[in-house]
Amino acid sequence: MNAQPALHLTAVTKTYGTIRALDDLHLEVPRGQILALLGPNGAGKTTAMEMMVGLTQPDSGEVQVLGTDPITAVRSGLISSMLQSGALLPDQTVRSMLAMLHALQARPAPLEQVIEQADIADLMRRRIGTLSGGQAQRVRFAIALLGDAQVLLLDEPTVGMDVGARHAFWDRMREVAATGRTIVFATHHLEEAEREAQRVVVLDRGRVVADGSAADVSARVGGRAITLRGLTAEQIAALPGVTTVGADDTDPTRQRALSTDADVTLRALFTGEHAETVHDVLVTAPGLEEAFLILTAYQTTPELEGAL
Repeated sequence: MNAQPALHLTAVTKTYGTIRALDDLHLEVPRGQILALLGPNGAGKTTAMEMMVGLTQPDSGEVQVLGTDPITAVRSGLISSMLQSGALLPDQTVRSMLAMLHALQARPAPLEQVIEQADIADLMRRRIGTLSGGQAQRVRFAIALLGDAQVLLLDEPTVGMDVGARHAFWDRMREVAATGRTIVFATHHLEEAEREAQRVVVLDRGRVVADGSAADVSARVGGRAITLRGLTAEQIAALPGVTTVGADDTDPTRQRALSTDADVTLRALFTGEHAETVHDVLVTAPGLEEAFLILTAYQTTPELEGAL
């Protein structure tokens, strides 16, 4: 079994009516890897993760977890998941619910160890129904750790968490990853993928459109990112070479544009009619966010938004 990858999806296809959620998907994840699964709403991320734990069956193709089928892997405790929509018991205390689920595990991890890893000691006496969204996510993380699984799937693990809680969560996650587990997580926080993942896989319309490190994926789109002050988004969009423009996430007083030819764009900036108003210009390689937007530039089918 040691030669088997943690996850192996071969020619997997899944349709919902006329919508193809996964389209001949091929994906292999070696043991011990931390992989970020990215894609816009409706790209197929959730469908793929549900297949890895046997909640959804492919129309065609094969899914294997550590050399066996997903349902067997779940029953034997090889794989566990933290799904965004995972139901909790609102009338139970955190401790009573964890104790009940702990008793059902094929290979239970020490409960106190799970409590410490998930950082939920302060929540143990609370009823589930009184928890905030971020606190409930920490409890879902604890549930995923109960079985001491070798493969962990995390679907939007930090949704509902503020910035401080998100950083604390990933501090804990790095400790878990250091034990050699394979971790696959889906997130809309691209900085998390860029910072935490060894490998990034981008899905679009059920297919892999990019696969590699965050730097590799960013390099695929080419061009340069230009941030500046002094011009409106409309003025920047009219410059030659500019493909996208918007407020800089880290500083909304600056505009950030992606240019396919930075030399041409900069020449127009400094010689055009607005040259005297331009200042604080910074040119960098495009980041994962720009690459993601370019690689997945399409509109999601509304009825499937958030469901695939």
